[in-house]
Amino acid sequence: MTNPQPSEKTAAIISRPNRPQVAEIISGLLAWLAEHNYKVIVDQETANYVTGQNVVPRSQMSSCSLDLVVVLGGDGTLLSAARVTAAIDVPLLGVNLGSLGFLTEVPLQSLYPMLEAIAQGRAAVEHRSLMHVDLFRNDAVRSSYLVFNDAVVNKTAMARLNTYDLYVNKAFVSSYRADGMIVATPTGSTAYSLSAGGPVLMPTVKALVITPVAPHALTHRPLVVPDSVEIEILLRSESEEEMAYLSLDGQPGLDLRDGDRVRCRRSEHEVNLFRTGSDFFQVLRTKMKWGERQA
Repeated sequence: MTNPQPSEKTAAIISRPNRPQVAEIISGLLAWLAEHNYKVIVDQETANYVTGQNVVPRSQMSSCSLDLVVVLGGDGTLLSAARVTAAIDVPLLGVNLGSLGFLTEVPLQSLYPMLEAIAQGRAAVEHRSLMHVDLFRNDAVRSSYLVFNDAVVNKTAMARLNTYDLYVNKAFVSSYRADGMIVATPTGSTAYSLSAGGPVLMPTVKALVITPVAPHALTHRPLVVPDSVEIEILLRSESEEEMAYLSLDGQPGLDLRDGDRVRCRRSEHEVNLFRTGSDFFQVLRTKMKWGERQA
Protein backbone atom coordinates (compact mmCIF):
# COMPACT_ATOMS: atom_id res chain seq x y z
CA MET A 1 0.00 0.00 0.00
CA THR A 2 1.49 3.33 -1.05
CA ASN A 3 1.69 6.18 1.39
CA PRO A 4 -0.49 9.18 0.45
CA GLN A 5 1.43 12.18 -0.82
CA PRO A 6 1.24 15.28 1.36
CA SER A 7 -1.07 17.91 -0.06
CA GLU A 8 0.61 20.81 -1.80
CA LYS A 9 0.56 24.11 0.03
CA THR A 10 1.20 27.63 -1.20
CA ALA A 11 3.62 30.12 0.32
CA ALA A 12 4.16 33.75 -0.63
CA ILE A 13 7.41 35.67 -0.21
CA ILE A 14 7.23 39.43 0.27
CA SER A 15 10.48 41.40 0.46
CA ARG A 16 11.67 44.87 1.27
CA PRO A 17 13.03 46.66 -1.82
CA ASN A 18 16.77 47.20 -2.20
CA ARG A 19 17.79 44.79 0.53
CA PRO A 20 20.92 42.89 -0.60
CA GLN A 21 20.34 40.24 2.10
CA VAL A 22 17.32 39.01 0.08
CA ALA A 23 19.64 37.87 -2.72
CA GLU A 24 21.65 35.86 -0.18
CA ILE A 25 18.59 34.27 1.44
CA ILE A 26 16.25 33.55 -1.42
CA SER A 27 17.77 30.44 -3.01
CA GLY A 28 17.99 28.56 0.31
CA LEU A 29 14.48 29.64 1.29
CA LEU A 30 13.03 28.47 -2.03
CA ALA A 31 14.84 25.13 -1.65
CA TRP A 32 13.40 24.62 1.85
CA LEU A 33 9.88 25.46 0.69
CA ALA A 34 10.16 23.07 -2.27
CA GLU A 35 11.42 20.27 -0.01
CA HIS A 36 8.38 20.79 2.21
CA ASN A 37 5.92 20.65 -0.69
CA TYR A 38 5.14 24.36 -1.01
CA LYS A 39 4.24 26.01 -4.26
CA VAL A 40 5.69 29.53 -4.13
CA ILE A 41 4.57 32.92 -5.35
CA VAL A 42 6.68 36.06 -4.94
CA ASP A 43 6.06 39.79 -5.11
CA GLN A 44 7.85 42.00 -7.62
CA GLU A 45 10.47 43.06 -5.08
CA THR A 46 11.47 39.43 -4.50
CA ALA A 47 11.36 38.68 -8.24
CA ASN A 48 14.27 41.07 -8.70
CA TYR A 49 16.51 38.49 -7.02
CA VAL A 50 15.24 35.24 -8.55
CA THR A 51 14.08 33.88 -11.91
CA GLY A 52 11.43 31.35 -12.86
CA GLN A 53 9.03 32.09 -10.01
CA ASN A 54 5.35 32.93 -10.24
CA VAL A 55 5.17 36.70 -9.67
CA VAL A 56 1.99 38.11 -8.12
CA PRO A 57 1.64 41.82 -7.25
CA ARG A 58 1.10 42.39 -3.55
CA SER A 59 -2.27 43.98 -4.20
CA GLN A 60 -3.51 40.71 -5.75
CA MET A 61 -2.19 38.27 -3.15
CA SER A 62 -5.44 38.25 -1.21
CA SER A 63 -7.04 36.51 -4.20
CA CYS A 64 -4.65 33.55 -3.76
CA SER A 65 -5.16 30.60 -1.43
CA LEU A 66 -2.12 30.93 0.84
CA ASP A 67 -0.92 28.80 3.74
CA LEU A 68 2.12 30.88 4.71
CA VAL A 69 3.61 34.30 3.99
CA VAL A 70 7.32 34.86 4.60
CA VAL A 71 8.17 38.54 4.97
CA LEU A 72 11.80 39.53 4.46
CA GLY A 73 12.46 43.06 5.66
CA GLY A 74 11.47 45.31 8.52
CA ASP A 75 8.29 46.38 10.22
CA GLY A 76 7.23 48.55 7.26
CA THR A 77 7.35 45.54 4.94
CA LEU A 78 5.35 43.46 7.40
CA LEU A 79 2.75 46.22 7.76
CA SER A 80 2.34 46.19 3.97
CA ALA A 81 2.08 42.39 3.90
CA ALA A 82 -0.48 42.39 6.71
CA ARG A 83 -2.74 44.87 4.93
CA VAL A 84 -2.74 43.05 1.59
CA THR A 85 -3.30 39.55 3.05
CA ALA A 86 -5.61 40.38 5.97
CA ALA A 87 -8.76 39.31 4.15
CA ILE A 88 -7.57 35.69 3.90
CA ASP A 89 -6.24 35.43 7.49
CA VAL A 90 -2.99 33.71 6.47
CA PRO A 91 -0.19 33.48 9.10
CA LEU A 92 2.87 35.68 8.53
CA LEU A 93 6.48 34.91 9.39
CA GLY A 94 8.36 38.21 9.71
CA VAL A 95 12.13 37.89 9.27
CA ASN A 96 13.97 40.98 10.47
CA LEU A 97 16.37 42.46 7.93
CA GLY A 98 15.96 45.94 9.41
CA SER A 99 17.02 47.44 12.71
CA LEU A 100 14.20 47.87 15.24
CA GLY A 101 11.89 44.99 14.36
CA PHE A 102 8.95 45.20 16.77
CA LEU A 103 6.84 43.03 14.45
CA THR A 104 9.50 41.24 12.42
CA GLU A 105 11.06 39.79 15.52
CA VAL A 106 12.58 36.64 13.95
CA PRO A 107 16.31 37.23 13.33
CA LEU A 108 17.84 35.84 10.15
CA GLN A 109 19.74 33.12 12.03
CA SER A 110 16.42 31.79 13.37
CA LEU A 111 14.70 31.57 9.97
CA TYR A 112 15.11 27.84 9.41
CA PRO A 113 14.47 26.76 13.02
CA MET A 114 11.22 28.76 12.83
CA LEU A 115 10.30 27.18 9.49
CA GLU A 116 10.91 23.73 10.97
CA ALA A 117 8.73 24.62 13.96
CA ILE A 118 5.98 25.73 11.56
CA ALA A 119 6.31 22.49 9.56
CA GLN A 120 5.99 20.46 12.77
CA GLY A 121 2.98 22.45 14.00
CA ARG A 122 4.66 23.74 17.15
CA ALA A 123 5.24 27.39 16.23
CA ALA A 124 3.37 29.93 18.36
CA VAL A 125 0.89 32.18 16.56
CA GLU A 126 -0.19 35.54 17.96
CA HIS A 127 -3.42 37.18 16.84
CA ARG A 128 -3.29 40.96 16.37
CA SER A 129 -6.27 43.21 15.72
CA LEU A 130 -6.71 45.33 12.61
CA MET A 131 -8.63 48.57 12.27
CA HIS A 132 -11.13 49.42 9.54
CA VAL A 133 -10.99 53.09 8.53
CA ASP A 134 -13.55 54.95 6.39
CA LEU A 135 -13.03 58.45 5.02
CA PHE A 136 -16.36 60.30 4.64
CA ARG A 137 -16.87 63.39 2.49
CA ASN A 138 -20.32 64.95 2.10
CA ASP A 139 -21.86 62.00 3.97
CA ALA A 140 -20.52 59.49 1.44
CA VAL A 141 -17.68 57.03 1.89
CA ARG A 142 -14.83 58.27 -0.27
CA SER A 143 -12.48 55.39 0.55
CA SER A 144 -11.94 52.53 3.02
CA TYR A 145 -8.78 50.97 4.40
CA LEU A 146 -7.44 48.23 6.64
CA VAL A 147 -4.86 49.52 9.12
CA PHE A 148 -2.49 47.55 11.33
CA ASN A 149 -0.81 50.36 13.32
CA ASP A 150 -2.64 53.67 13.18
CA ALA A 151 -4.68 56.27 11.37
CA VAL A 152 -3.35 59.81 11.73
CA VAL A 153 -5.14 63.05 10.89
CA ASN A 154 -2.50 65.76 10.85
CA LYS A 155 -2.03 69.29 9.66
CA THR A 156 0.15 69.91 6.64
CA ALA A 157 3.55 71.50 7.13
CA MET A 158 2.40 75.02 6.26
CA ALA A 159 -1.16 74.86 7.61
CA ARG A 160 -2.50 76.57 10.68
CA LEU A 161 -3.72 74.48 13.58
CA ASN A 162 -6.96 72.66 12.92
CA THR A 163 -9.82 71.76 15.22
CA TYR A 164 -10.76 68.10 15.53
CA ASP A 165 -14.11 67.09 17.00
CA LEU A 166 -13.95 63.63 18.56
CA TYR A 167 -16.95 61.29 18.85
CA VAL A 168 -17.09 57.82 20.41
CA ASN A 169 -20.18 55.80 19.47
CA LYS A 170 -21.63 59.09 18.17
CA ALA A 171 -21.32 60.71 21.61
CA PHE A 172 -19.35 63.97 21.49
CA VAL A 173 -16.14 63.76 23.55
CA SER A 174 -14.29 67.05 22.99
CA SER A 175 -12.91 69.50 20.46
CA TYR A 176 -9.14 69.38 20.15
CA ARG A 177 -7.10 72.30 18.93
CA ALA A 178 -3.95 70.42 17.97
CA ASP A 179 -1.45 69.48 15.31
CA GLY A 180 -3.29 66.22 14.77
CA MET A 181 -5.06 63.15 16.13
CA ILE A 182 -3.94 59.52 16.19
CA VAL A 183 -6.15 56.45 16.48
CA ALA A 184 -3.96 53.40 17.14
CA THR A 185 -4.42 49.68 17.60
CA PRO A 186 -2.63 47.96 20.50
CA THR A 187 0.12 47.04 18.02
CA GLY A 188 0.32 50.67 16.91
CA SER A 189 0.52 51.95 20.48
CA THR A 190 4.33 51.61 20.25
CA ALA A 191 4.51 53.61 17.00
CA TYR A 192 3.62 57.30 16.45
CA SER A 193 1.19 57.32 19.38
CA LEU A 194 4.02 56.51 21.77
CA SER A 195 6.11 59.38 20.38
CA ALA A 196 3.15 61.71 21.00
CA GLY A 197 2.89 60.64 24.64
CA GLY A 198 0.44 57.77 24.35
CA PRO A 199 0.47 54.65 26.54
CA VAL A 200 1.94 51.25 25.65
CA LEU A 201 -0.73 48.57 25.29
CA MET A 202 -0.12 44.85 25.29
CA PRO A 203 -1.02 43.50 21.83
CA THR A 204 -3.77 41.29 23.26
CA VAL A 205 -5.66 44.15 24.94
CA LYS A 206 -9.09 44.72 23.37
CA ALA A 207 -8.76 48.47 23.05
CA LEU A 208 -7.93 51.41 20.79
CA VAL A 209 -5.90 54.48 21.73
CA ILE A 210 -6.82 58.05 20.76
CA THR A 211 -3.83 60.37 21.11
CA PRO A 212 -3.82 64.11 20.36
CA VAL A 213 -0.63 65.46 18.78
CA ALA A 214 0.67 68.59 20.54
CA PRO A 215 -2.76 69.74 21.86
CA HIS A 216 -3.07 73.31 23.05
CA ALA A 217 -5.09 72.37 26.11
CA LEU A 218 -2.84 70.84 28.77
CA THR A 219 -5.70 68.71 30.10
CA HIS A 220 -6.12 66.88 26.78
CA ARG A 221 -4.54 63.48 27.29
CA PRO A 222 -4.56 60.16 25.38
CA LEU A 223 -7.77 58.20 25.72
CA VAL A 224 -8.07 54.40 25.82
CA VAL A 225 -11.43 53.00 24.69
CA PRO A 226 -12.80 49.47 24.09
CA ASP A 227 -12.26 48.22 20.55
CA SER A 228 -15.99 47.54 20.30
CA VAL A 229 -16.70 51.27 19.86
CA GLU A 230 -16.78 53.41 16.74
CA ILE A 231 -14.46 56.43 16.74
CA GLU A 232 -15.07 59.45 14.52
CA ILE A 233 -12.89 62.50 13.98
CA LEU A 234 -14.45 65.52 12.27
CA LEU A 235 -12.01 68.00 10.72
CA ARG A 236 -12.85 71.67 11.13
CA SER A 237 -10.47 74.09 9.45
CA GLU A 238 -10.37 77.84 8.99
CA SER A 239 -8.34 77.57 5.80
CA GLU A 240 -9.36 76.40 2.34
CA GLU A 241 -5.83 75.43 1.33
CA GLU A 242 -3.35 72.92 2.76
CA MET A 243 -5.55 71.96 5.67
CA ALA A 244 -4.77 68.40 6.71
CA TYR A 245 -4.04 64.91 5.52
CA LEU A 246 -4.87 61.35 6.54
CA SER A 247 -1.95 58.95 6.90
CA LEU A 248 -2.47 55.20 7.36
CA ASP A 249 0.31 53.05 8.80
CA GLY A 250 2.78 55.80 7.96
CA GLN A 251 2.00 55.75 4.24
CA PRO A 252 1.83 58.99 2.19
CA GLY A 253 -1.15 61.05 3.24
CA LEU A 254 -4.49 61.73 1.60
CA ASP A 255 -5.60 65.36 1.39
CA LEU A 256 -8.51 66.25 3.65
CA ARG A 257 -11.02 69.08 3.44
CA ASP A 258 -13.04 70.98 6.01
CA GLY A 259 -15.93 68.78 7.12
CA ASP A 260 -14.28 65.46 6.26
CA ARG A 261 -14.83 62.69 8.79
CA VAL A 262 -12.53 59.78 9.60
CA ARG A 263 -14.34 56.83 11.16
CA CYS A 264 -12.42 53.98 12.83
CA ARG A 265 -13.54 50.62 14.20
CA ARG A 266 -12.04 47.22 14.79
CA SER A 267 -11.96 45.07 11.66
CA GLU A 268 -13.46 41.61 11.50
CA HIS A 269 -10.07 40.45 10.18
CA GLU A 270 -6.95 39.79 12.23
CA VAL A 271 -3.24 39.52 11.55
CA ASN A 272 -1.75 36.16 12.55
CA LEU A 273 1.97 36.36 13.33
CA PHE A 274 4.35 33.50 13.99
CA ARG A 275 6.34 34.39 17.10
CA THR A 276 9.60 33.14 18.57
CA GLY A 277 8.11 32.76 22.03
CA SER A 278 9.59 35.97 23.46
CA ASP A 279 7.14 37.68 25.77
CA PHE A 280 6.01 41.23 25.02
CA PHE A 281 8.00 42.77 27.86
CA GLN A 282 11.19 41.07 26.72
CA VAL A 283 10.61 42.67 23.31
CA LEU A 284 10.17 46.07 24.97
CA ARG A 285 13.36 45.64 26.98
CA THR A 286 15.30 44.63 23.89
CA LYS A 287 13.88 47.06 21.33
CA MET A 288 13.28 50.08 23.57
CA LYS A 289 16.30 49.59 25.81
CA TRP A 290 14.25 49.30 28.97
CA GLY A 291 16.33 48.38 31.98
CA GLU A 292 17.02 44.78 32.94
CA ARG A 293 16.24 43.57 36.47
CA GLN A 294 19.05 44.30 38.88
CA ALA A 295 20.77 41.34 40.54
